[in-house]
Amino acid sequence: MPEHLVVLITAGSQEEASRIADALVTELLAACVSVIPGVTSVYRWEGEMQRDEEWLLMAKSTRGVFEDLVRCVRALHSYDLPEIIALPVVAGSEAYLRWVAGEVHGGWHALD
Repeated sequence: MPEHLVVLITAGSQEEASRIADALVTELLAACVSVIPGVTSVYRWEGEMQRDEEWLLMAKSTRGVFEDLVRCVRALHSYDLPEIIALPVVAGSEAYLRWVAGEVHGGWHALD
């Protein structure tokens, strides 16, 4: 069975989050993407403290398509440096993990 991942991605707007989520599922790079609104991110960017409202995406995917997932997100994202962090799934429902693996496939191509 492939190595499963939960990939965290932040977006600056609901529209951007929806566009990325739709693309990841359509392109078979994630089985499911949960979009969580109302996340406040506090961070330092170019030497200045920032505080922004963002939308958090939690993509359920596999390691085999991770690089394609990153390319897809970068192609659609408005940030210069989008957050794309993959966390390994160390355990999960066998049936759910089988479903994720069955829904995720390689071969991402640029969206027209």
